[in-house]
Amino acid sequence: MDSLLILKAAILGIVEGLTEFLPVSSTGHLILAGQLLHFNDDKGKVFEIAIQLAAILAVVWVYRQRLGHVVSSLKQEPASRKFVFNLVVAFMPAAVLGLLFIKQIKAYLFNPLVVASAFIVGGLLILWAERRQHVVRAETVSDMTWQDVLKVGFAQSLAMIPGTSRSGATIIGGLFFGLSRQAATEFSFFLAIPTMFAATLYDVYKHRALFSTADLPLFAVGSTVSFVSALICVRWLLRYIASHDFTPFAWYRIGFGVIVLATDYLGIIDWSGG
Repeated sequence: MDSLLILKAAILGIVEGLTEFLPVSSTGHLILAGQLLHFNDDKGKVFEIAIQLAAILAVVWVYRQRLGHVVSSLKQEPASRKFVFNLVVAFMPAAVLGLLFIKQIKAYLFNPLVVASAFIVGGLLILWAERRQHVVRAETVSDMTWQDVLKVGFAQSLAMIPGTSRSGATIIGGLFFGLSRQAATEFSFFLAIPTMFAATLYDVYKHRALFSTADLPLFAVGSTVSFVSALICVRWLLRYIASHDFTPFAWYRIGFGVIVLATDYLGIIDWSGG
């Protein structure tokens, strides 16, 4: 396997792991990184989807005790059944809309300039969410009703626009809907599990002909780096939200989006290229 290709896999693994659970859009960063690394052909795009699975496994590991308890007590405890029911309800909007529109979205919206614009718009929404009066109705994930999770599910659907950020849409949407910062963040983590597992397995299966056993080192490196960096990021974010808001991520999104648009307009980087 080409050592340069392995290095690109490691870089994309770091990008995925560090951005999947922050409100900055992992898909957007991967599109931009893939463009710069010239690893954005069909195989590269499916690779980016696949390493998301490793990042999701980091959440499973962090919450392994809680998830294990839910599975083992599903028949006995109403709280565990409610937890699973809420995940199913929240998962459905993105699942249905994704099946209906994913081809059109990938054909017309998966490009760096759309990503940059979505970065800026998303940043402005985060600033709005953080500066408005925040009335909390649900302090923890257990306090969330089916109406709460359905709203978050529809918010997650907005993340089909690359650059929007799945975690950003669910966390900031949760703040708008009356969730505490902790509840919005943790539910975003939990909702990522069925959502990203489904999206990853679907895309990998659909494009399975693109891969061979020769690609195993590529996937192993990308997935390992993605898992480790995501694990670090999730643990850091849980500590961060205890005493901080998401305003810095808003300014990061706006600044990053402006840089992409400016470098394209000035001809410094041709972001529209293949």
